[in-house]
Amino acid sequence: MIAEIPVAGVLLPAPAATAAVAFGLFLVAHVLGRRLGLYRLVWHPGLFDLAAFVLLWAAVSALPPHLPAAWLSRV
Repeated sequence: MIAEIPVAGVLLPAPAATAAVAFGLFLVAHVLGRRLGLYRLVWHPGLFDLAAFVLLWAAVSALPPHLPAAWLSRV
């Protein structure tokens, strides 16, 4: 059974909630990478972005279950 995370009284599937947190972190990392010139060293920016998002999503999903819920319940 897929876990659910309460967000402002609405139950969201845990994968959707953790993906939203990971996407926010990815956007910050993407902007920083562009400003620091990291993308000049990358062969295929699209694949790099996908891999970075998947790694961030895995990291957020590996956190204890109450942490993403605590972040999202402040919304």
